[in-house]
Amino acid sequence: MGDYDKRTTHIRGDLADIKLAGKLFAPHYVVPQPRSCVIATATMHELPMGDARAVSQLVHGEIFAVLDISGEWAWGFGTHDDYLGYVRLSALGEETEASHVVDARAALIFAKPDIKSALLQRLPMGARLECTAMESEDANPDFLKTGKGYVHARHVSELGSTKESIIDIARKFMGAPYVWGGRSGDGLDCSGLVQMVLGMMGMDAPRDSDQQMAALGSDVPEGEALQAGDIIFFPGHVGIMTSSDNMIHANAHWMQVAEEPLADVIARFPVDVGHPVLARKRLA
Repeated sequence: MGDYDKRTTHIRGDLADIKLAGKLFAPHYVVPQPRSCVIATATMHELPMGDARAVSQLVHGEIFAVLDISGEWAWGFGTHDDYLGYVRLSALGEETEASHVVDARAALIFAKPDIKSALLQRLPMGARLECTAMESEDANPDFLKTGKGYVHARHVSELGSTKESIIDIARKFMGAPYVWGGRSGDGLDCSGLVQMVLGMMGMDAPRDSDQQMAALGSDVPEGEALQAGDIIFFPGHVGIMTSSDNMIHANAHWMQVAEEPLADVIARFPVDVGHPVLARKRLA
């Protein structure tokens, strides 16, 4: 069947995405069925087992294209990055079209447009919501209506409308715990941080650091000073420069999103790695 990226090519031994018909052989081809993530976060697993290795994560409001259902598990891919995995079927619901993204550390869903009303749900930064304004004369202008309750307008912004810089958004994740496969304000891994920050700016990015290195930006020539917003790639790791000398990254050393000197990050790599910076990329 040739070489292909198993993380993002929608095929397994028994079936494949219909779009691969005539390109890769499978006994059956299926049309993906889009579903929305209806819980705060849903782990995507390598295998259909709760203790299987995490490969990524869906956040509320993202679309997961289902290719197969077996028992309590759905196999498919996130439409934002084509990344494959198994998700618990209970985490998925009817497809909705998100209009807003949580751009505060977390957003609270209230039963009524009133901060003193009952809390129905907490959604982490990066979660997506379908929001509408309330039009009645007595509507509270501080709130937006969602399919699950009411969210304060200061906790969300329209998708792609942010005027904040890549650094401003990245720093909002400061202190979030390091979570392998994580992609939200409740926890991220290194490439999850880059993907989520760019996503909140309205830019699509692949899931893993090697995919990002191949797809994002243009090379910063050797000898040219780095600048805020440049993306730095290492073996199995990635971070965002906040200045010519400092970077922010989700990392297993501090077990959280931290900002520190690039020189300190380089020094932690084993001596036998040599110079660990694989690429320096600048976004348009």
